[in-house]
Amino acid sequence: AAFVALHGAALRASGVPARYWESLSRKLRGEVFDAGDYFGIMQVEEVDDEEEGDEEMEEQLKKKPNPGNGPCFKVIVTNENGLQASNPNSVFLIDHAWTFRVEHARQQLLHVPGLLHRMANLMGIDFHGEIPDEGSIEQVLQEMWKYSQTYQLSQGTAEEKVPVWYIMDEFGSRIQHSDQPSFATAPLFYMPQQIAYTVLWPLRDLETGDEVTRDYAHGETDRLIRKCVLLPWVPEEVLDVSYFTPEPSDEYYQAILAENKEKLPVVINPPVYAKDKVFKVFTDIQQVLNNLTHPRFVFTDNEGQADILYNFSHFKDYRKLSEERPEVMVNQFPCENLLTVKDCLASVARRAGGPDGPRWLPRTFNLQTELPQFISYFQQRDRRGEDNHWICKPWNLARSLDTHITNSLNSIIRHRESSPKVVCKYIEEPVLFPREDVGMVKFDIRYVVLLRSIKPLRLYSYDVFWLRFSNRAFSLDDLDDYEKHFTVMNYAPGVTLKQVHCEDFIPLFEKQYPEYPWTTVQVNIFKAFAELFQVASAKPAPLGICDYPSSRAIYAIDLMLKWDASRDGKRIMQPQILEVNFNPDCDRACKYHPTFFNDVFSTLFLDEPENCHVTCIV
Repeated sequence: AAFVALHGAALRASGVPARYWESLSRKLRGEVFDAGDYFGIMQVEEVDDEEEGDEEMEEQLKKKPNPGNGPCFKVIVTNENGLQASNPNSVFLIDHAWTFRVEHARQQLLHVPGLLHRMANLMGIDFHGEIPDEGSIEQVLQEMWKYSQTYQLSQGTAEEKVPVWYIMDEFGSRIQHSDQPSFATAPLFYMPQQIAYTVLWPLRDLETGDEVTRDYAHGETDRLIRKCVLLPWVPEEVLDVSYFTPEPSDEYYQAILAENKEKLPVVINPPVYAKDKVFKVFTDIQQVLNNLTHPRFVFTDNEGQADILYNFSHFKDYRKLSEERPEVMVNQFPCENLLTVKDCLASVARRAGGPDGPRWLPRTFNLQTELPQFISYFQQRDRRGEDNHWICKPWNLARSLDTHITNSLNSIIRHRESSPKVVCKYIEEPVLFPREDVGMVKFDIRYVVLLRSIKPLRLYSYDVFWLRFSNRAFSLDDLDDYEKHFTVMNYAPGVTLKQVHCEDFIPLFEKQYPEYPWTTVQVNIFKAFAELFQVASAKPAPLGICDYPSSRAIYAIDLMLKWDASRDGKRIMQPQILEVNFNPDCDRACKYHPTFFNDVFSTLFLDEPENCHVTCIV
């Protein structure tokens, strides 16, 4: 009963039949690994060409390549009585040989004694040295996507929820794929020991000599998606698929609205306020409480008396607010997640430009819904010899968590299993910035934009922008070197954070790139912002941001610059919008610009942008 209380939900979710639970709990408690009494690993010889009637066999072998490059292995039932699915003891534990998070894999192969040796053996990679060498490590990092499985912890900090990958021991890793599998497997995190195992159980009765197989694309029923998901093991061209990614259906956006539990407002007349009204502000954001000093705003602890709700968390029930208190202003817009969630940002932004989307957005695919299109696009680029570096990001984690840069198609296909992700073309030719003692590094730029209204569209940019730099000189290699490829340093322990104020940055930038005055660069950046908000507000909610007259908001837009060619072949700096953030951390803004929130509130709530540090974009 105690075992079921702790693990019942997980076992149910994984589909482990209840008849096995008692035996499973016993085997876990006693660490009983008795698979050896029932199964054996068999090495399969290649079929000889001369024998008759084996063309079919040849075809079969061609179709079912074993993971890895080494000899071919199978797991078969060796117990003389076979195995009965109805027997409550027919459940087995598989140990995990290696458990890792992707960003630590290389270091572990380098430093954990014996790990590289074991993995190379398991994957059929030649490695006889004593000391780990780069070549063997690189091969294991490439091949591991044919062997790795994944799970995520449901509790804990954002860091602890980053997906964990694992490779089963030699027995588990030799179990081959079949579309009609004889067994099922599922990971189980055993609480008392805080260890994960894989549970193996039969799906039907088996006789001696029958093969143990599992479905590597378990749960996928669509034929094309199965073909895509199985690509790491069964290489195929998927080029007959168009890589055009049309706008999702209206139902798709309705579903997002429902999932967010947002209730859209009723139509209201835009409220009119007295010219000298003092507004009561209710907020749970410390930076606002500490820095908003404008005489026409006072704070209140009573939400019911407030004129302005300035909340950190997402507001959901606009309907109630619009019916009962239409004159109360709020610091967010219904359906703004169309900009702030990465997969929605891509599908909305595509409205602004041809099949490949606008030039200011890296080519993006939603791996949940656009996997075949992505694979087709990847393979066609590959054929043309074009750069194929991509960055894989979760929809919903910030701070570059679980974000990976790779040129391995297998890796991207497998990453889809861990959590919903988008994959974006990695900027292979970023505009770089010279750093003393370091060299030319990547940098990104954060602008804070102020959205005053949707209809008519009124958008401002704060006059100060923020810069973040990488810590190592840029080159298109060492893709797991965080400090070379990422600019988010303020969360990494023990890593230096380089800060340059925008007033100091502009002259340094113009010295490096005399033909590109910053004013011109910024005109293009603002043009991209304007286009983004125009397409995001062009359709009615929930297909676009809702035009609720009492809404106002600030967003942080992160972007990079990349080298591109204009239509007449000139080298240009093309802004690339990376993401849009709701309620950004304004700590640095307040520290160096004490009037920041006074400017924001005057522009958004008083309609007095004149003496503020803001520029009108639309």
